[in-house]
Amino acid sequence: MSEKEIQALIKDGDLRKAFDAIVDVYSERLYWHVRRFTLSHEDADDLVQDIYIKIWNALPGFRGDSQLFTWIWKIATNAALNFVAKAKVRSALSLSSYSAEADRIIDSDPWFDGDEAQRKLSKALSRLPSKQRTVFCLRYYDELSYEEISEITGTSVGALKASYHFAAERLKEYLKA
Repeated sequence: MSEKEIQALIKDGDLRKAFDAIVDVYSERLYWHVRRFTLSHEDADDLVQDIYIKIWNALPGFRGDSQLFTWIWKIATNAALNFVAKAKVRSALSLSSYSAEADRIIDSDPWFDGDEAQRKLSKALSRLPSKQRTVFCLRYYDELSYEEISEITGTSVGALKASYHFAAERLKEYLKA
């Protein structure tokens, strides 16, 4: 089902069918978007369920001022960033470093088995500041334009380009080491 068809369902008040279509169309992509932030399959699964609840609750208020995709990604990205912020606080309270915890999760995850390049990139991403990590993931993995990322994050295109550049440079430095 296309985004326009889903938006028509929302406009017509058929929210159940629209929600089911959202889940069908975006599930896999949404999971991997969230997974890049959470690093863990279990956390990503839980967070995606929470995101779907947020989408369901907000669906009646969707006015169609933006693309449905960017609206969903804004909800998902904010939820993922909140998850990471809470994980960093938990790490600080347990007197461990978030980077060390992220490394442990990545190293113990069977999804990373046999793929050293992906493991190193994931570890490098976990060390980026949230804004740079978000821009990099949305641009590199989700292949969004800077305009779409701007709509999701509420940041100017120029600032996004700078953040992406700094993120790419930091990743290069980390991967060289």
